Formats: sequence, structure tokens, C-alpha cells
Amino acid sequence: MDKKDGIKPFTSLLLSTNISKVALTLGLLGSIASIFVGLLIPLFTKELIDNFSMDSISTSFIILIIVAFILQGIIDGFSTYMLTAIGQKIISRLREFIWLKVLRLPVSYFDENSTGEIISRVVNDTGVVKDLISHHFPQFISGIISIIGAVSILLIMDWKMTLLMLVSVPVTVFIMIPLGNKMKEVSRGLQDETAIFTGNIQQTLSEIRLMKASTAESVEKKQGITGIHKMLKFGLKEAQIVSLISPIMYLVMTAVIVGVIGYGGVRVVDGSLSTGSLVAFLLYLFQIIMPVTTFTMFFTQLQKATAATSRIIEILELPQEMSQIEIEIDISDKPVRVLNICFSYHKHGSVLKDISFTAQPGEKIAFVGPSGGGKTTLFSLLERYYEPNSGDIKIGNTPIKDISLKSWRSQIGYVSQENSMITGTIRDNLLYGLSRKKNTPDEILWKVIQMAYSDQFIIDFPEGLDTTVGERGMNLSMGQKQRINIARAFLRDPKILLLDEATASLDSQSELIVQEALLQLMTGRTTFIIAHRLSTILDADKIIFIEKGEITGSGSHQDLLQHHALYREFVEQQTQNIKILSE
Repeated sequence: MDKKDGIKPFTSLLLSTNISKVALTLGLLGSIASIFVGLLIPLFTKELIDNFSMDSISTSFIILIIVAFILQGIIDGFSTYMLTAIGQKIISRLREFIWLKVLRLPVSYFDENSTGEIISRVVNDTGVVKDLISHHFPQFISGIISIIGAVSILLIMDWKMTLLMLVSVPVTVFIMIPLGNKMKEVSRGLQDETAIFTGNIQQTLSEIRLMKASTAESVEKKQGITGIHKMLKFGLKEAQIVSLISPIMYLVMTAVIVGVIGYGGVRVVDGSLSTGSLVAFLLYLFQIIMPVTTFTMFFTQLQKATAATSRIIEILELPQEMSQIEIEIDISDKPVRVLNICFSYHKHGSVLKDISFTAQPGEKIAFVGPSGGGKTTLFSLLERYYEPNSGDIKIGNTPIKDISLKSWRSQIGYVSQENSMITGTIRDNLLYGLSRKKNTPDEILWKVIQMAYSDQFIIDFPEGLDTTVGERGMNLSMGQKQRINIARAFLRDPKILLLDEATASLDSQSELIVQEALLQLMTGRTTFIIAHRLSTILDADKIIFIEKGEITGSGSHQDLLQHHALYREFVEQQTQNIKILSE
């Protein structure tokens, strides 16, 4: 059995949420008090039946019974709320743990796991645990107390009838344990299939335009229905187990009741048991039977929760990206030195081989070469999304791995061809991640907007900075989104700038405007550029040609034009394309 799978890991995980001992104590004491009051009612009933006469029914006795009922209801409501509130807080803390962990996981984890599966862990798996803690657990606690109290009283009243009733316990346990283990297995399969289905749905909806443009409705229909049917299969297996549990419990409990009534009836006839005692015994029996029926659901849900817990623990135990390093340095006016870097993705061949170069402060370094050569991977290493397999990257004489991630990344500006945007307003996108600049005056925002040539279209929006951009910025054009990204980079005031095909997806008119904005942004900053367009790299201080993960040429435009055949071919092709477009 997996070490993460079982009651002990589940309990340890719950205890790690720092359960409020005061609230738990109050909830348990309330439950005990409620059960204690409830246990008195059958005794009152016994006295009433055994000594029944019109003269024996007094007003004070009736008031006492009414008060007992009301008091039990109030105390039971209080204890149930306290225990349920504890459950809700535990789940809230668990979700915090998972969410904070997910935010700190390295990019490599997201390369290998779909977003939908991760969402399923955060929402669905914790939801299973929530149902157990918030609903079934309070019933289980009150049920345990009720059973202990009722059995204790029954043993005092008549130990022979009590032992007859308790014969059902080992029978029930013998039947329920294998069913519970089967439920755990089925539940884990259902949770896995739910995670996969959620991932597929999330991917399809996030790329809905691609799906429709590709007329892939039939493909997605088939995949979706397959996923739904797989979940149905596990759901039916779960229903089969539940359908066995319910009648078995009903049969056992019915047999116990019939046995007690039959045996008790014989005892009443021979005079060894009073009628009031038999009625009280039956009332106590129902106080035992009702919790026992909820126990079956509790243990069924517990099996589901332990299976979900193993998935939660797997995430919580993953190595996270955020190191404990707290060194913060100002990287202004320091050279970037890449020294003999080698890198390969998990289970893939080498992507970068012995890459070395130096970028002096304020220099503009351009990377060119065939697609798949490793240029974007190099940017990922500079951003510290991945760590190199060997070699080092230094800022000045300090390895960047010795600097806190927050300090390093806060001083880097990244503009890619993807035009990444969050759902919200233009203001939200400009200030995204800038917690210390949340109260930035509009004057400063408009200044960076003007520097990015974004004011030309934002002022035309009726709501200005508070214009909603839509999911992934769908309400804006590619050029508009890119200029907002550049404005955000201006606002961050980065010391190092990474431009990854920043104009690749733009039309010629938008490209000219964005190029002007980028020229302003690059001024005074060490800049690394990936580009396939000649116009973007001509004025670079150094051009580095990368093919198949290796640097095969380095120098100015003229140097490479004279000494690097593939670069010369690249330039000629670009020149030919420009000539064709101009015609």
C-alpha cells in the first residue's frame, strides 16, 4: 500500500491544518451534553409507562419532558455548527496549502501535468474531504457518543438483551471492511478519470476558436463522451457498492429489532421485564441504530477521502520552485555571463550544448537560427523556469541561482509573441503582479501607455483604463494586446529585457508601432532578442546564431554576413521576402 494512502496520512494532513482546540472542545462537549439529555428521554418514558395513571401525570413532569426536548435541540444545533465550522476551516486551510504549493511548483511540473488535472486536485479532491469533515464527521462523533451512552445504560438495564443486540457488530464489520476497500479503489479511479476529463474540458474551452476553426467538433464530441462514459462506469461501480451496503445494514438492523422485540416480549410475559423497560430498551436501540446507519456512509466517504488525500499529499510533497534563498541584489550595470550551459528536458535529448556568451550592461544581444534550435529554452533558463544541467549563469560575479527568485524576476521584463493577458481590465493587466504599485496614479499609467503608443486606442474606449479586455484579451487586437504588454514592461522598469518574437504575430502597420515602442523600452537596458525578422536585429550589438542547441556563429551583422553561410542565407531570404512584399 502506498505510504500516502491510509488513515494515518489522512489524519496527519488534517492535524497539519492546526485545528482549533477550543472550538473542537466546545463542539464535543456540546455533542456530549446533547446526547446526555437525549439519553434521559427513554428513562422518562419508562417511568411514565410503568407507573401510568392519570394521577401520576403531573404538569411538572410534562414540562420536564418538553424542556428536555428543547434543550437537546438547542445544544445539538450548537455542537453540530461548531464541528461543521471546524470542518469548513480545515478544508479552507487544505485548499490554501494546495494553492500556495501549486503557485510555487516549477514550470517543469506544468509541462508534464495538464491544468485541468491540477484544478481537479484543488477543487474535486478537497471537495471529497470537505464532505467527510463537514457533514459525515459531526454525525460520526455524535453517533459514537450516543452509542457509548446508550449501550452503557442498556447494560445496566438488562445485559442479556444488550449482548443479543451486540452480536450484530462483528457480523457488520466482517461485511463492511471488504466493501470499504473496494469503495476506496473505485473512488480513486473515479477521481483520476474526473481529473483527466476536467483537463480535456479545460483545454477544449480555452482553445474554443481553434476547435471551431479546425471543425474538430466531432473529435471533441467523441473524446468528451468517452470521458463521460468512463466516469459513468466508475459511478455505477460505486452505486453497486452502495446498493449492497444499504440493504445489508437494513437486514442486520431489522434482525436485531425483531430479535430484541421477540426476546423482550417473552421476558415481559414471564414478568422478568416490565413493559416500560422494553419500550425504553427499544428507544435506546433506535438511538444506536440511527448512528450505525450513518456510520456506513461515514466509512464509505472515509475511503473516498483517504484516496483523495493521497493525491493531495503527492502535490504537497513535490519539490517547489521557491528556494529559501533571500539574497536580493540590484542587477543594474552588471554584465550577464552565460558559462558553458548544457540543458535537456526530462526524457528528451540535449537541447542546449555548451552555450557561452557575455552581455555587457546596456547591450542588445540578438539570437537567430532555425526553429527548435534552443533560443526560447535559453530564455527560460534566464528567467529561471528551469535550472541548467551543467554550467552557470552569472550576473556580475554572482550566480543567479544564489539570488532570490522574487528579486531576480522582479528586475526582468519579458515580452513574448503570445500577448499573454489576464481576464479583467486594462488597468488590471498593467498592474498585474505589481503589489507595491496597486495604488499607482492614473498619470503614471497614462505615461507608460503613451511610451508604448497605447494611448492612441485606449482613449477611444468609453471606459478608458477600466475597459474589460475579455478572457485572454479577446476584446483587443494582437497589436493592442502587445502594446499593453510593453506598457506593463515600462511600468516594471526592468534592468534586463527579454523579447521573444515580440512582433512575429503582428501585421506590418502594428509592427511599426510596436517596434517604436520597443526601441524606447530597450533604451539603457540590457536586452536579449529572439527574432526571425532582419529589421529587428540589424542594430544589435551582437548577433548569436544558434542551431541544434549550439552556437555556430557570433558577431555583428557584417561579421556573420561574411563568415557564416547559414546566416547569409537567412539574410538573403529575408531580403527576398521584403522585395516580394514591396512589389
